[in-house]
This record gives sequence, structure tokens and C-alpha cells, in this order.
Amino acid sequence: MRIVFMGTPDFAACSLQKLIDEGFDLAGVFCQPDRPRDRGHRLVPCPVKRTALDAGLPVYQPEKLRDGTALAILRELAPELIAVVAYGKIIPDDILALPRYGCVNVHGSLLPKYRGSAPIQRAVLGGDTLTGVTTMYLSSGMDEGDMIYTAKTAIGETETSGELFDRLAPMGAELLVRTLRDIEAGTAPRIPQDPQEATYAPPLSREESPIDWTRPARLVLKHIYGMQPWPCATAEIKGTLFKVFAAERTDEETDKEPGTVLRAGKEGIEVACGGGESVRITELQAAGGRRMGAGAYLLGHPMEV
Repeated sequence: MRIVFMGTPDFAACSLQKLIDEGFDLAGVFCQPDRPRDRGHRLVPCPVKRTALDAGLPVYQPEKLRDGTALAILRELAPELIAVVAYGKIIPDDILALPRYGCVNVHGSLLPKYRGSAPIQRAVLGGDTLTGVTTMYLSSGMDEGDMIYTAKTAIGETETSGELFDRLAPMGAELLVRTLRDIEAGTAPRIPQDPQEATYAPPLSREESPIDWTRPARLVLKHIYGMQPWPCATAEIKGTLFKVFAAERTDEETDKEPGTVLRAGKEGIEVACGGGESVRITELQAAGGRRMGAGAYLLGHPMEV
């Protein structure tokens, strides 16, 4: 089966590398155009492009998919199936209709939950205990196509979104291999999604960074871990703005207002949350400073409570 792969970040590169290792017939790879990075605005290729070039695969980076250029390239490549993993572009209907076996996507959630661009982060932020990956047929609606297979995994209580990304990427790659082989064999199922169970996962923004101390302690912790690696949770404590990287729940009850600093010492900074609970910040970064343990920070910056 002749395949074109479409993807951009590390999550997608893992699937592409798996297809290469398994000997699939890859006619070409599509990814986002190189973007400027760093202070020098140097153009940097994405992980999928690097993976493709290392394997000697032709790479295509169209700015748009709706002006006919991509469609012309795909007609020349004549794929029987298009595999899409975190490409970052909406696939138009004329491309969806092109390959004989359709277009297949790997999505980082258990659909129909968390349709959209940030399913992994939203699962952590929402306090979910279970997530996974889903393979599905692409349709004109966002993540609305028929499901094929799912694979599930538990979310660790202190697992960051970045750590969960790293675990789900190889799971998605394995599931994609199974999916493609079964599609070619004619044994892959088509399972319609129940729209009544659908939820959505919009992209994260810096406006969501501030910690809402009125929430219960567990959800405060989930916010801290779910916002990593970007844009990171923030909190203004005693007039100083911090990025917060790690915290733990305490067993103590409090009647203090949420956001009140209860203690500050070698173990960290204890802050009141909603419901009479509290958390202890153990790792942070002050504006203009470096990331460090909260106790170490307090040695040089004592905090009156």
C-alpha cells in the first residue's frame, strides 16, 4: 500500500519513524514550512522533516492546502492512503477524497472526548485519570470521523503534559501500524462517534497560566502539571511573579482565604486552596531568575508569612 505521511512535531515524527522501520511504502512526506527560531530567526526544520530527510524520503512543505498546489503533488504521488499525525493543517475535502483507502489520523485522546488541537494537555488539566490514542478516518468535521482503534493508559497524578506526550507518541505509532495493516487486509473496523459524548480541546494560551487558588488542591496540582512544558503555570506570591513547576498536596486543613501563603520554609511555600485545602510549591522560577527548588529560593529570598 502506497502511503503519503503528513505531520510536523515530535509526536508525529515518532509515527513516521515507526512506519520507516516497519518497511511501509512511503511515497512522500508533507510537513509545515520551516519556521524561524531563536534570536537570530534561523529557519529550523521540524522533527518530521528531519526524520524524513534522514530516511531519504521526499519532503513537501506547502504553505496552503487549498490552492491546488498540494493536490497536484498528491496526484503525482498517487497514494493509496494518507496518514496524518499532528500535521497542524485542516485537510480539504478534495485531498480527503483522493486516496483509495482514505485518510487516517492518530489523535491523542480517547475520542469522541477532547476533539481539537490540545487533547493531551486538556486531559491533564481536567484531572482525568485515563487517556490514550485513537486512530480514525478523517472527515470534513474536526476529529469527527469514524474511529478504528484505541489504546488506553492511566495518567500519573504528577505527570506533566510533556511527559504524557512522550508516552503517547510511541503508543500512537504502534496503533498506526496496526491500523494500516488491517486497512490493507480489509479487516479494520469503522466505529461511528457518538456526538453526544464529544468534548473539545482548544489550544492553550498564556492567559490560562495564572493558578486559580479557589479550586480544590488536586485541580491546582493538575493545572501546574498540565501547563508544562508550555505555557507554564504562574502565580503572584507576595508581590513576585513565579512560574510554578512542581507542588504537592498537604494533609492540613485551613480556613484562610484561597491564595494565602500559610508557610514558607525549607520544604517550600504552602498556599491555601479552595475547600479548606492547601498545596506546597516545591519548584519554581522567579521572573528573571532560574528554575530551582522553592526551599533553595527562600534561602536567598526570605518570605514573611
